[in-house]
Amino acid sequence: MSRPNFYAATGIDRATLKREDEAFIQDLISDSRTRFVPVLQERNLIQSGREPKAVFVSGMMARALTGSGAELIFLGIVEEQAHFAIDVGGLDLPLEQMGEFVDLRQVGPLLFHRDGSLLAYARGMTYWHRRHKFCGVCGTPTKVVKAGHERQCTNPECKAQHFPRTDPAVIMLVTHGDQALLGRGRHFPAGMHSTLAGFVEPGESLEDAVAREVFEEVAVRVKDVRYHSSQPWPFPASIMLGYRAEAQSTEYEVNPDELESARWFTRAELKDAQASRGTTGFFLPRKDSIARRLIEDWLDQD
Repeated sequence: MSRPNFYAATGIDRATLKREDEAFIQDLISDSRTRFVPVLQERNLIQSGREPKAVFVSGMMARALTGSGAELIFLGIVEEQAHFAIDVGGLDLPLEQMGEFVDLRQVGPLLFHRDGSLLAYARGMTYWHRRHKFCGVCGTPTKVVKAGHERQCTNPECKAQHFPRTDPAVIMLVTHGDQALLGRGRHFPAGMHSTLAGFVEPGESLEDAVAREVFEEVAVRVKDVRYHSSQPWPFPASIMLGYRAEAQSTEYEVNPDELESARWFTRAELKDAQASRGTTGFFLPRKDSIARRLIEDWLDQD
């Protein structure tokens, strides 16, 4: 890969083996260089402007955060600086003075790549913690262990361990010669078409999931299924596994329960859409998505 996909956490040392070292974690929390990533209802703190910037909290505000009693989630170390995520919901702190809480997808492509990765990582972790306050086995409250990378049931007769969840989904660009098959979901903005995608089912290989999803959505049989790359997509909790696949024919039939529409596009049509940036009424998926990456890499092969 010539470059990582958006939100891929490159350059972050997760220090996995240190998560159970409470003294190590406490030293990092009290270190003046440590930065905290606030998340409010799945929104990240951003300094707006022509060039939006991620807001990392340190100094006096960081001390207020650590003294609030809120759960801290160790993300890792970047260039000798530790980073922790914190869900600031319910905290009475003037964080809005530092920026605005926004959906990361509004500004992701405009952020420094590593900052976007950290914010996505923090968003995914706080989302999981908010939804696992109670044990899924016995219903007892859970507690944070391993610096936020596990929750454990507090019932001594249960002690079930719960780990952050990521749902695997395949996303694939289906091609046939000089054409690519794109579809429209009902929730898409007007004019946008994208690659096909779907969640992996239990007991299913990734390649089988690609073939099944394509057939379910457009009744096309595929061959030569090849892995391309992956992308964390914590909106709310997925990992997108990108593939290329060759259609056995150009005949297709849209499943109305899955898609609003679909059609074949030539390379020339997609290059025009790429160049026009949506001014023609038809546009490609968002720049921070692996769907866009799959299409653009295919176009660059020409």
